[in-house]
Amino acid sequence: MKPRFVGKMGLADAVTVANAALGFFAAVAATVSITLAARLILLAAIADALDGVIARRRGGTAVGEYLDALADVASFGVAPALLVAIAVQEAWSDPVRVGIALVGTALFVAAAVTRLGLYTAYDSDLAETEGVQTTLAATILSAGVLAGFSDPIVLVPLVYLLAALMVTTITYPDLHAQDALVMGIVQALAILLSGPYGRHLAGDLGRGFAFGLLFLALAYLFFGPMFYWRRD
Repeated sequence: MKPRFVGKMGLADAVTVANAALGFFAAVAATVSITLAARLILLAAIADALDGVIARRRGGTAVGEYLDALADVASFGVAPALLVAIAVQEAWSDPVRVGIALVGTALFVAAAVTRLGLYTAYDSDLAETEGVQTTLAATILSAGVLAGFSDPIVLVPLVYLLAALMVTTITYPDLHAQDALVMGIVQALAILLSGPYGRHLAGDLGRGFAFGLLFLALAYLFFGPMFYWRRD
């Protein structure tokens, strides 16, 4: 007997499911290394971009948008929140500060779920969307960790800020294809070159590309709604 998905799901859907699996691996990896978890989250973000490209070129399926939202909850909601939660527990022992941080991570997940539901219902066919994209929020957190900003004093306020921005009515236009490609290349290099390289050249390059990715993501976060226009 054939599995139910045979004939009902396409290549783009398979990449989306892979995105969800990477989110799970990132969540598990966070218990061992938050930098490894950050790299896996960024890899999931690349898979998230690829499934859209494949769907536009080869056609999507009726299940695609639902799979995309579910996968994004795992990869860009739960995984980055767990990354921050573990970073906090490793660095802080004060139960009050830890509690405040965990509330922030829970709000991050709740905001991601809310934002993805609203996007699927209202924005999926548009060239713009309201609220910060979950992928962008997760990218900022992960790139920040790889660039060396892994102290909870940075991550916790950032989690609260991103959770709030995900459910605002601020309009973010879709990235132009060439800009998305540039970010994807920088992201891939940050993933490949970041890691247990210490003071070696590869480690320095990895941090450099992670910082570049963080800069690009923050620039779009703060200036995209005002200065980033789509071409007709």
